[in-house]
Amino acid sequence: MHLIQSTVGRKILMAVTGLLLVGFVSIHLLGNLSVFAGPDGINAYAVKLHSLGAMVWVFRLAMLAIFAVHITFGIMLSIENRTATPVSYSIKSRMKTTFSSESMLYTGLILLAFLIYHLLHFTVQITNPEISANKLPLDAMMRPDVFTMVVLSFQKVFISLVYIAGMLALFLHLSHGLSSFVQTFGLNNGPSLEKVTLGGKLVAVGYLLAYVAIPVLILARFVNV
Repeated sequence: MHLIQSTVGRKILMAVTGLLLVGFVSIHLLGNLSVFAGPDGINAYAVKLHSLGAMVWVFRLAMLAIFAVHITFGIMLSIENRTATPVSYSIKSRMKTTFSSESMLYTGLILLAFLIYHLLHFTVQITNPEISANKLPLDAMMRPDVFTMVVLSFQKVFISLVYIAGMLALFLHLSHGLSSFVQTFGLNNGPSLEKVTLGGKLVAVGYLLAYVAIPVLILARFVNV
């Protein structure tokens, strides 16, 4: 309880849950990239996930709880910082901050909205029912045709733009969040701060390029059904 009540404790919870979410983003990326292997890649991946049964939903609920903790304390800390920081100090310190650090609350809320859309799109499959894997014919191996659903989805400009916008928000959030994690646990010293910040940005760029490659290459018809 003391961990939740103190500012330092809330920052630690933010950092730990953020790291867990980065782990999820990494695993999710590997599964998504299997679309480039064709139907035998992502369709087999989808079948494997469904074969896990209740474990998948336990994992999803756990990640949902982690995300809820992360965003709740993120909002709390953001409000506390804004109300506790004098205006004059804020003006001076703003020169040392970056756009990604200033926009953490907003990119977090954008990611929340994107997550809801993503779940409705590919998990619940109600945003575009005409190309839902539940409605499409099974593939040659009698598996749900997730590959065709993904390709037909990202061939729609609006859907691709939504995902690209979501990944840009993720990039901004990670570019500050990763270095913030290191600072929270005091794993850096003064001279290494710039290297930590640069490292966080480079990792964020890697995630951005990998995730955005999927809708961009499909939209450009490098991947087709």
